[in-house]
This record gives sequence, structure tokens and C-alpha cells, in this order.
Amino acid sequence: MNMQDTSVIERIKSFNKNRNPELLSLKYERMSQDAFSFFRGTCHLFYEDLPTETPLNEAPATWICGDLHFENFGSYKGDNKLVYFDLNDFDEAMLAPCIWDMARFITSIMVASHSLGIDRVGSLELSSDVLKTYRNTLSTGRISTIERDTATGMVKELLLSLKNRSRREFLDSRTQIVKQNRKLIIDPKRTLQVAPEERTRITSFMEKWALKQSEPNFFKLLDMAKRIAGNSSLGIERYVLLVEGEGSQHRNYLLDLKFEGVSSLQPYLKLAQPNWANQAVRVATIQKRVQGTPPALLQAVAIGEKSYLMRELQPTQDRVNLTLCNGKLRRLEKVANQMVQLVAWGQLRSGGRQGSASADEMIEFAASNKWVKPLLEYATAYALKVQSDYAIYKIAYNQGDFKFSN
Repeated sequence: MNMQDTSVIERIKSFNKNRNPELLSLKYERMSQDAFSFFRGTCHLFYEDLPTETPLNEAPATWICGDLHFENFGSYKGDNKLVYFDLNDFDEAMLAPCIWDMARFITSIMVASHSLGIDRVGSLELSSDVLKTYRNTLSTGRISTIERDTATGMVKELLLSLKNRSRREFLDSRTQIVKQNRKLIIDPKRTLQVAPEERTRITSFMEKWALKQSEPNFFKLLDMAKRIAGNSSLGIERYVLLVEGEGSQHRNYLLDLKFEGVSSLQPYLKLAQPNWANQAVRVATIQKRVQGTPPALLQAVAIGEKSYLMRELQPTQDRVNLTLCNGKLRRLEKVANQMVQLVAWGQLRSGGRQGSASADEMIEFAASNKWVKPLLEYATAYALKVQSDYAIYKIAYNQGDFKFSN
């Protein structure tokens, strides 16, 4: 497909075909809200449009998130029981030039600038500042993490606010007691009923899979529902599972079970990739390499010919609400700089694995600034294209081009 000759409307529809119509309608609605929501929901366009000949392709290969923007960072409890702030979405993760992530992140700054209350000059200043932080972090070769004691600004405020969140309150917000047993609340904003055949398929899998775990009773399935979450992935098969957990109503656990398909980057990468057992193994493996400490219960599972990422849903999961910056550039800079530090640490941490650049190669790359100007120029130009594509999409959406007939 020649992307230059295909309308943005056709490209969006083609990419999202075969998704659940009800949830896809919700995705299209969310994409219509503003240009940043559109950008979040169209990661595939970013890579479809990336030139085959560009300085961005000449950077060292690292394990990247693939869909890097403000909303794909957040808090979570690691498998060591500590709470961290880190990248939290690896659905698109691949071995790719390291600055592909930075190009998408800088574009997100420029696309989101209006909703964040900063002007063009401010977004350029912020972009230059975070690229400097990214280079400086790589150049040290040192790796760290962000937790309550090391966070600053709004990230620290977020992590401090999590101290008072309890599992019982979290469960009460998502479930209800019915005849002395917890059941998931069907809430149109979060959950939908599961079809009988889906329930049978997932229940059968959980029963067999649990027997292979060290604590089979922990994973006893009590209830399940379709899960409504995210933006880009809406319409993809996804469930919330209520399991026995630690044995009482207030120590039940919620799990997220999400289908993993091929990364949006795959068709546009010339770099050889590992021969993953399945797509969920790809996602889980890269996430565990990049993050300082992976989330609790993170693992890849296969159900028939499909693969899914399983992880715990936690009361400590949250994002920084960047609208609270109220246009204060220095406050936003503090958050963005911590985010790109995490990117650099993740690339260093995962270096030297299956074709990714070593720490020494990344330090050498950071010493040069010849790629900084081309990256800023590309992100600036592409942000304008996102705005143009969004305007086209918004008109089409308002005209009903993205509605489904009953």
C-alpha cells in the first residue's frame, strides 16, 4: 500500500478492521476529542509515515516502547512489592533505532501543547530540554529507577498519594458482594458482559493453567468481564478477571488479560527481530528487560492459537494528570525530564541483548548532537501533519463515516 496515495480515513479503517464494533466505536469517539487523543489512537500512522531514508534510522538499535507519549508512563507495584513510576505500555515494543521513541515523544509534546497550556515557543523549549536530558542520562552510563524517595515534582506527588490506597477500596470500586461472594460490576465505562462461549473458553484455560502454578488456588476464577481501557487498543480482545487471590473477599485480586497482536512497527523495520514464541512473549520479555522492576504477576500466556499478556490490576496504578500543570512550563519540564530519564535508563538496562546496542555504544551516541536538529525538525513537521490528519478525521467522524450500522 502506498501511504501517500491512500487517505488517512482509509488507513485508519483498514488498520482497525476486525475489532469489536462496540468498543471500536468508543475508540473512534475518543480519537475525535482532540489532536492528542487522535495521535494516541493512531500509532500505526506514525510508522507508516516514517521515511525509509532518514537520520532517525541511523541511530543504534535498542529495545523501545514503540508508542512513547505522555500517557504511557505511570505508577505500579513491582514484583518486589515496591511502587515505581516507569514506562507502562509495551504492546508495540520492538528492537528499533533508539530515537524512534524520542521522535514520537517529542511529537507528542508538540501535539499536546495546546491542551497542556503551552505555546509553540514553550513546546520547542521543552522539547530541546528533554532531548538534552536524554543525552545527558545516556552519557553517564548509569542506570536508576524512580520511586517515592527519588521522584520529584508531580511524579513524587502521585507516588505519595498512593500510600493511602487500599486493596479493599479498590475492589469495592470494581466489584460488589452478591450472596457473600464478590462479583464484577458491569459498568459501561469499564466493563461489558462476556459472551457464554468466551466465558467457557477463558474459564477452561484458567482451570488448567492454574494447576501448573505454584499456588493454584490463587488463580481460581470467580468472575470475568470484557475490559474497557486505553485508547489505541480499544476493540482488541481484553478481559478483567476476578480471582481468589489470598483467600478472603478483601484479598481477592483483579487480573488484566489482553490479546497481543503484531506490533505496528513490524512492517517498517529492517532490523532482524528475535523469533518470539508468540506476540505476548515479545511484549513481556521486552517489558521485563526495559523496566527496572516488572509489575507483579506479569506473564505471557497462550489460549489456543492466541497469545495474551496477563498482569495484576492494582490500586497503585495511576498516571500523572498533566493538565494540573496549568501551563506552567517548569512544572511540566520536571515531569517530562523524569520520563526521558526512564527511557534512557531502559535502553541502557536492556542493552547488549539479542542485537541491541551496548551501554558503550549508547554513551558514544549521546556524545554526538548531529541527530538532535533533524529529530526536532521531523517532530515539528510531523506534529503539523497530525493536526492536519486530525482535522480530516474530525470532519469525517462528525459526518458519520465511523459509525457502525446495527
